[in-house]
Amino acid sequence: MESLTGRVEIEHLSENTLGSLNPNQAYLQLKQIIDWFAALVVLILASPLLLILAGAIRLESRGPALFKQKRVGYRGKIFTVYKFRTMRQEQAGDASAKDLAITREHDPRITRFGNILRRTRLDEMPQLLNILRGEMSWIGPRPEAEVLSRWYDAELAFYPYRHIVRPGITGWAQVNQGHVAAVDDVHEKLQYDFYYIKNISPWLDLVIVLRTIRIMATGFGAK
Repeated sequence: MESLTGRVEIEHLSENTLGSLNPNQAYLQLKQIIDWFAALVVLILASPLLLILAGAIRLESRGPALFKQKRVGYRGKIFTVYKFRTMRQEQAGDASAKDLAITREHDPRITRFGNILRRTRLDEMPQLLNILRGEMSWIGPRPEAEVLSRWYDAELAFYPYRHIVRPGITGWAQVNQGHVAAVDDVHEKLQYDFYYIKNISPWLDLVIVLRTIRIMATGFGAK
């Protein structure tokens, strides 16, 4: 069933069987080295493009070009993630921190240029800095906002186990399911994350890279 769906059924897990999900530690160490050098090279080569994108964001709407948010990362450590800002800066009003952290489909806060950045995944490029700092990887479970992570942890069994590997800019759940926020959808996302952790390998990473490139090139695929 796992090979057909690309997911691990969490309902069949117990604390005694979590050991079956342990990732390949030797590959994780090699992967971190490759991640760091690849991020450095891409950051140097893409720096002119990043400056152009930052300028376009500033011209379209008021506010900084970069968006910063506290997220839960490797081994549950809180870190600051960097992205290009794709939304208008608005007053919080009566909205809760959880509501503000959730980006919904056709969210009215998203700018026109921000929508392009999201469709092409270029808004994620500043996270190269997070990779260089050892906080993230190119590929892995997406890091959630701190307030959302606490919510999911309270609702979903074994949720913190996804932090056993470094979070990624893209991942198995992203290319299969896309961005989700509702608890039921995150439950399915967790199944994808556990499948990746259990089967992490160069071949699975290559599949994720190819699918990510297709989404970036076409703008279609996982939402």
